[in-house]
Amino acid sequence: MRIDKLLANLGYGSRKDVKKILKTGKVSVNGGIVKDPKFHINPDIDTVVLNGEELHYRPFIYLMMNKPQGVISATEDLRDQTVIDLLAIEDTVLKPFPVGRLDKDTEGLLLLTNDGLLSHQLLSPKKHVPKTYYAVVKGEVTAQDILTFKNGVTLDDGYQTKPAILNILKSGLRSEIELTITEGKFHQVKRMFAAVGKKVVYLKRVSMGPLYLDDDLALGEYRELTEAEVTLLKEYTP
Repeated sequence: MRIDKLLANLGYGSRKDVKKILKTGKVSVNGGIVKDPKFHINPDIDTVVLNGEELHYRPFIYLMMNKPQGVISATEDLRDQTVIDLLAIEDTVLKPFPVGRLDKDTEGLLLLTNDGLLSHQLLSPKKHVPKTYYAVVKGEVTAQDILTFKNGVTLDDGYQTKPAILNILKSGLRSEIELTITEGKFHQVKRMFAAVGKKVVYLKRVSMGPLYLDDDLALGEYRELTEAEVTLLKEYTP
């Protein structure tokens, strides 16, 4: 890897900005001053120091966010605030993107990363990665609904969903439920309940595969995944 690319990826500015830094002689590799932006290094072996501080390169970033309502799951948008807009500048350097999407009015667990392979594994229809949602539903959710969801629901466009696990937390005029699905059709949870004559009035994703939303994260907050969580995701096979 070129030294200018490493510095740029670590957030020290554009390639042009990095060249100016290198010219000052404040960057060293394995104890020797480096001014040539084309100088090649091995970030796994070489020691890079800037202004007396050793730099640690990482190719990937993994973030867990508690997405709030009103924010869209996209990297950029001309009208609405995106989940990327909620990140600190230093966390945008490696260009993370949302893994999948949560509707604008849906809260909860959202994974952001620049690891394309992991994203593909979690989103591939062939993997059947389960996603669990907590919802408040207008209307009484019944045992019959549990059976209907278990057998798959026919949506408004004729699509038959895969079997889903419905757990009733509180039944009444405003029911509270948890629903686990293994696919991600447009507005799927809302459309599944609409198919049985009920309306979702609040929706929050609480888990995706082996990853569970951190209860300590307030709406709009995020944190880096722990090494254990990253390993769990990479090794996960439903």
